[in-house]
Amino acid sequence: MRRRAAESDIIIVNHHLFCADLAIKAAAERAPDAGVLPDAGVVIFDEAHELEDIATDFFGITVSNLRVNDLLRDVENTLHRVDVPLTDVASAILLVSERSQFFFALIPPGDGRFAFDNRAEFLEENGDEYLGLQNSLLRLYTGLQAIPNKPDEVHALARRVEELKVNLGFILEAQDRNTVFWIDRRGDRRAGRSIQQNVFLQATPITVANILRSTLFEHLESAVLTSATLAVAGGFEYVRNRVGIQHARELVVPSHFDYESQALLYVPPDLPDPREPQFVERAAQRVRQLLDITRGRAFCLFTSYALMNQLYERLLGELEFPMLLQGSAPKNALLEEFRLTPSAVLFATSSFWQGVDVQGKQLSCVIIDKLPFAVPNDPVVAARVRAIDEDGGNAFYEYQVPSAVISLKQGFGRLIRSLHDRGLLCLLDNRILKKQYGRVFLDSLPNYGRTTDMKKVEEFFGFSAEDEIA
Repeated sequence: MRRRAAESDIIIVNHHLFCADLAIKAAAERAPDAGVLPDAGVVIFDEAHELEDIATDFFGITVSNLRVNDLLRDVENTLHRVDVPLTDVASAILLVSERSQFFFALIPPGDGRFAFDNRAEFLEENGDEYLGLQNSLLRLYTGLQAIPNKPDEVHALARRVEELKVNLGFILEAQDRNTVFWIDRRGDRRAGRSIQQNVFLQATPITVANILRSTLFEHLESAVLTSATLAVAGGFEYVRNRVGIQHARELVVPSHFDYESQALLYVPPDLPDPREPQFVERAAQRVRQLLDITRGRAFCLFTSYALMNQLYERLLGELEFPMLLQGSAPKNALLEEFRLTPSAVLFATSSFWQGVDVQGKQLSCVIIDKLPFAVPNDPVVAARVRAIDEDGGNAFYEYQVPSAVISLKQGFGRLIRSLHDRGLLCLLDNRILKKQYGRVFLDSLPNYGRTTDMKKVEEFFGFSAEDEIA
């Protein structure tokens, strides 16, 4: 495939492969044989709103107990397959496994994603265990390198061991100002076994703007970034700042959809603030009213699993329509069931906010629980907010609001997918009407018909919902 790519005029890949290749070349300082893709003169990024997050993942570093275990398993399997005796490295494999278990058991406790702010104190208290793991990796690397007449697979394993050792050293010892260090604890259920905790140590760039500028844009003749949700309040300043583009020609292309007649945006003015405890009960009542009007045929999209499950449980048994819940089946299976089930209602979170296409009357309503602001105490979000504010900016308006605008546009974009689609959009969060920043959201959305009156919703659907289905 690399050979065919080198011989081709146009290569089509996804963002992940492109950014992985970019990161490899950057690490190798653009060595001629580095990476998997040939250099390009022109790059077109479709769905360019995803570029920052995907580049952040690939220019970051992750070290976990799973990564260590996978490496050790691959060493054993590969040496067995290529008929290299394990005797020289067997003791090193066992030592790495033991040292890894000791080390990851000492990582500070916590649930989910949280900042690793006390790295210096951690090393002060647990330096012996850290050096023990590093020395065991060095021993394994030396053992692999010492194998005579070793095939390419063994060379690759040695490089992986060395990379793991370097990555672990960076996460524990580096003082890079553009990096946030954090911990992610996740449960893992395999082969019916109970959930065990896996620990991921992360080092993530706070901004990839300078990285993308130096590794990508400065080496291109031209780049085109396009997406249906790239503009915020009619401009591209946000995305330019986030991905490091200093000079560009800009164009907002009018949509070929007649949003004003095809979609009605309803915001209930009487619901409590989503942060108030009574919001869930009142929101569930309003969702039920709306689904009765639309005769189901809806995506209910949520900003958190907790709220999704709460509303699903409250409406279970109250709705007369088939209810589908994210997590009860694979994503593609749920989508297919939604398409084939008349009047179905799907309750889902972030993975259904984009890249999902259901055309026709089967999807006639999209309900979103609240403005999709990123979780403020997420370690990466918190680091970005802090960096912008310390630099004299206003992180809320420069980062948090524009990011939420793009997410909201993605979620609402599930509804109108063709010239013949028609339906209701509902945002249960009326801060979009009451807060000053709500104007940025409204100015960024397509020219939907808008109302705060349930009677207008009923008129939009008339009394023909059943006739439409029939």
